[in-house]
Amino acid sequence: MTMPTTFDFATAEGRLYDWWEQNGWFRPEAAPEDAEPFVISIPPPNVTGALHIGHALFVSIEDLMIRHARMQGKAALWLPGSDHAGIATQLQIERMFAEEGRSKDEVGREAFLERTWAWKERYGGEILHQLRRMGASCDWERERFTLDEALSGAVRDVFIA
Repeated sequence: MTMPTTFDFATAEGRLYDWWEQNGWFRPEAAPEDAEPFVISIPPPNVTGALHIGHALFVSIEDLMIRHARMQGKAALWLPGSDHAGIATQLQIERMFAEEGRSKDEVGREAFLERTWAWKERYGGEILHQLRRMGASCDWERERFTLDEALSGAVRDVFIA
């Protein structure tokens, strides 16, 4: 087998990142049981589109902080997530219906919600993929979305109760 003349960083990065994730090294449980906890909850990017330079800045800084905490032996958790961006998402869904010659009032609540969840799956997944490609060492098994039942239930308990 001959050695390649150039280094294929894209392949190497993806392979190493997958290996780190599969071995659970982004999870706080990778530290000893008595390790001091260190937690960062990612400021969730909106589900309405792709990441921008501001996201790249905070991801880089938070990744540096979480990796440093791990190197200090702390049980470090970087909790990833995305935000529903209610008004912006609603605008995008209404535009999609308008392109089809329909309105949200015509299609009804259930069809509107179905299209909204489909939008979240498409674009929310893109954002999380971009975060991974940037090397974000989040605990992806704990990923949250602001409209997840547990989170939205907690908001209702706090603000409505």
